[in-house]
Amino acid sequence: MIDGGLRIAVVLAALGSCLMGGAFYAFSSFVMAGLRRLPEREGAAAMQSINVTAVTPPFMAGFMGTTGLCVVAGVWSIVDWRGAASVWVLVGAGLYLLGDFLLTAAYHVPRNDRLATVDPSTAEGAGYWKTYLNEWTRWNHVRAVAGLAAAASFTLALVV
Repeated sequence: MIDGGLRIAVVLAALGSCLMGGAFYAFSSFVMAGLRRLPEREGAAAMQSINVTAVTPPFMAGFMGTTGLCVVAGVWSIVDWRGAASVWVLVGAGLYLLGDFLLTAAYHVPRNDRLATVDPSTAEGAGYWKTYLNEWTRWNHVRAVAGLAAAASFTLALVV
């Protein structure tokens, strides 16, 4: 059974993973669909604005804070091995770190940066927006599932 400081770290990692998975779920389930309904230049401009506001302290605290908690909980669970509970902590940490943090850094951020450079009122901007919508959203589904699965894994670690 997990107790003490590791329990606190796992609970916070579970909450953070759920929070971030929920944020990504919101984008996958209705935000991107709403932006798709707008004319290309308006949808792209709206997403450009969203991407600017995403890198502010409230979102980044949840995103990066959960990343740090996953690292701490994962390392701590190895050092203070608790059998099946530690396995579930490592699964949760791996899901979040690979499916949320790494996917965001390696896939979504470069596309967001590219979107920031296009003029939504041009044919090039409209063309990139269509590509962006499909590709970005498809992989955002993975981030949503990974965050929620990480939260479930951390929760299992607390009850086994």
